[in-house]
Amino acid sequence: MANHKSSEKRARQTRIKTERNRFYKTRIKNVTKNVLAAIETADKEKALEAMKTANKYLHHCVSKGILKAGTASRKVSRLQVKVNAI
Repeated sequence: MANHKSSEKRARQTRIKTERNRFYKTRIKNVTKNVLAAIETADKEKALEAMKTANKYLHHCVSKGILKAGTASRKVSRLQVKVNAI
């Protein structure tokens, strides 16, 4: 438990950041799952549309500081390879 004003503030900020990160990370997983689901059905159009959304969202998370640029690029690259294999 925080005993000083500054540590109380830090605890508050940590709670807020944790909630925000949980939201973004969950959305990243859902967007990725959408692409993989489209790949499983072998629907090229649906997979490309889902890939476009995933690419945009992953790089949006980079600008928000949720992911590092290399991590987002790696995820996009691996998904794109799977989409291209259809």
